[in-house]
Amino acid sequence: MGNAKAFLSVHRQEAGYRPIHDRIHDFGEVEQTLNTRERKLQASRCMDCGVPFCHWACPLGNKPPEWNDALYRGEWEQAYQLLTSTNPFPEFTGRICPALCEKACVLNLVEHEPTTNREDEGAIAEAAFREGYVQVRVPVRNGKSVAVIGAGPAGLAAANALNQMGYQVTVFEKNEAAGGLLRYGIPNFKLNKAIIDRRMKLLEEEGIAFKYGQEIILDSSCPLPKEYDAIVVATGTPTARDLQAPGRPLKGVHFALELLAQQNRVLAGMEFGKEERITAKGKDVLVIGGGDTGSDCIGTAHRQGCHSVTQIEIMPRPVEGPEDPQNPWPNWPRTLKTTSSHEEGCTRRWNINTLEFLGENGILTGVKVQEIDWQPNPKGGRPIMVEKGQPEIIKAELVLLAMGFLKPEHPEYPENVFVCGDAKNGATLVVRAMANGIETARKVDQFLGGK
Repeated sequence: MGNAKAFLSVHRQEAGYRPIHDRIHDFGEVEQTLNTRERKLQASRCMDCGVPFCHWACPLGNKPPEWNDALYRGEWEQAYQLLTSTNPFPEFTGRICPALCEKACVLNLVEHEPTTNREDEGAIAEAAFREGYVQVRVPVRNGKSVAVIGAGPAGLAAANALNQMGYQVTVFEKNEAAGGLLRYGIPNFKLNKAIIDRRMKLLEEEGIAFKYGQEIILDSSCPLPKEYDAIVVATGTPTARDLQAPGRPLKGVHFALELLAQQNRVLAGMEFGKEERITAKGKDVLVIGGGDTGSDCIGTAHRQGCHSVTQIEIMPRPVEGPEDPQNPWPNWPRTLKTTSSHEEGCTRRWNINTLEFLGENGILTGVKVQEIDWQPNPKGGRPIMVEKGQPEIIKAELVLLAMGFLKPEHPEYPENVFVCGDAKNGATLVVRAMANGIETARKVDQFLGGK
């Protein structure tokens, strides 16, 4: 390492967020950036730890010690080459990855001040685009073709890897643009969609063909395209987990992605009628589900001008960080997470079960909930939910269901069909979907006789 003792004198410094009073009035990215000098100092903190658990924890197998050292020495192009040797889209993960590598950092164990790998990664990617280090790479074709169904993180990673191996790749996407969850699930205040467009332009120049507005259903009624040597299914997890409580059909109860996808489309210039538009403006909003999607709903509701936001979760409140006794270092700690959206204002409650959606004249007015507790199951397995206290009513004109997604089921495919990403493993992190897309591309190459 260029400065193996920097961690002793340089503390962790995050770029932080734009002021709340400023950022809640627009959908611009909330995260700020450090200047070049400060960024180099943060990169210098990556110590000569001997065993880089950051590499172990990253699904992509990223090598932060190598590219942090190059960044510290001012070798930005080398840092980018090292970074992209394992990560095809660092401009995405540098913005929205939860940074498993940082939780596994030795400095997180010792000082609870891990290296700022995610921010460093994002800075390297942006410098590479700015300085022209990102070049179009058109490979020599091998005469074989592959269809990729789905242009989300896994599909794009698989398509990129296969394209660079020499296959002629065609990506079929049911939506009007590529990105999947990146475009339609993650708000612009976390990932500006111009970042996706920039990458799509590059992938097209490198020879990948994209066909939008084409939903391909792989079953007996829709035979597989015969002109491709192999097919990669990367259709994600399209079915959200529902909550079939009484009153579910009331107007005002929506899946989280209905709000998030529509808002992103509005920002892209699409228009919706008054009856179609889902908006939190002037409303009391209840978000059911305590994960990242629920957090994204909170931030979106604030920017739409909501009156209030409450988030409830049926599971217990996570332990306060930074350590998790049930899941110790270097594993990911299941500790309480406070996002930029939570900071903008939100009542958060745990151990709350939803009993009924209430309304008048078919329109939602509130939700009846019940505080519960979890007791050990004498037979083992999932704890038993027991009621605690009296039911209460939370006022709400808009409910957003953010309870995750159901793992898809697939028919038996021919041997030249490969399933990857969330379509294979169920809903997970973008970085894991990308890693599985790359792994699947290698399996396709092996199947087709590549090297």
